[in-house]
Amino acid sequence: MEQRLKEIRQHVLDQLKEVRETAGLEQIRVSALGKKGDLTGILRSMGSVPADQRPKIGQMVNDVRQTLESAIEARQKELRRAEKELRLKSEAIDVTMPRPERSAGSLHPMNIALEKMIEVFVGMGYEVVEGPEVEFDHYNFELLNIPKNHPARDAQDTFYVDDNIVLRTHTSPVQARIMTTRKPPIRIICPGRVYRADEADATHSPVFHQMEGLVIDENITMGDLKGTLDEFARQMFGQGISTRFRPSFFPFTEPSAEVDLTCANCRGEGCRMCKGTGWIEVLGAGMVNPHVLEMCGIDPKKYSGFAFGMGVERMALLKYNIPNLRYLYENDLRFLTQYR
Repeated sequence: MEQRLKEIRQHVLDQLKEVRETAGLEQIRVSALGKKGDLTGILRSMGSVPADQRPKIGQMVNDVRQTLESAIEARQKELRRAEKELRLKSEAIDVTMPRPERSAGSLHPMNIALEKMIEVFVGMGYEVVEGPEVEFDHYNFELLNIPKNHPARDAQDTFYVDDNIVLRTHTSPVQARIMTTRKPPIRIICPGRVYRADEADATHSPVFHQMEGLVIDENITMGDLKGTLDEFARQMFGQGISTRFRPSFFPFTEPSAEVDLTCANCRGEGCRMCKGTGWIEVLGAGMVNPHVLEMCGIDPKKYSGFAFGMGVERMALLKYNIPNLRYLYENDLRFLTQYR
């Protein structure tokens, strides 16, 4: 029995010198000290040992167990330290190596155009204001001089949630909310998403983006509107771009105008984009209807103002000479990555 214990101890110590992984170390521990291990087997056979030798043999078993447990624990620390050093070495990063080229994302052309539009008007002293996309009929139509059964409502092709709630057809209700809650002077732009029941084609979409502007103060004239839009056109499309006003009608404004810009593609000489005219229709504008001011609680005898509205997608198409609105929504990276 004593000889067997010495053999077990020496065998385990020899195995510990050769093992190189903590996983193998666990196998050695189980084979020697586990429930079915060699030392456990000796303890179970103590019944065959003469009674006078049992204390001595038991003491030897405990000594061997303690020796092996200490040896295993010490070897485990060595192996874990070595494995950690090896792992750290393999995970080391050479900061002097050139990094692989990574493809950076790019802004959507419509967002680039929108940021530029906002930058221009903020530079002229305008405040950016937003409002809800699900809007009350009262703000979307009635305060804008479009009462129920007004023919202009048919032209809007509105998505109705119920009789009094709609998906806003323009960002003008943001202007109505501002006029009912603030006193002049007011100088705001209202960018945002709008909804109309249009068929998707090269120039239309049921969901698109608008930016509308509103100025209300004393002695505001049509000349102020013309000067503002001329400056916007120059900063947005460059020198040589001007505006042309054509009489029109909008319930919200009186007088009203359709506004054309010099074609940015041909600079007014005539091309396929402008159909040879040298001009492209881009937005609607006019002086705020006195009745609208009155309904919103602003004295039309003291204050006047102008308003304008333009499509953000329309501006992106013109600025980047994009022929089809659908290109903006197809998420084709070959197209989108051209704009950075």
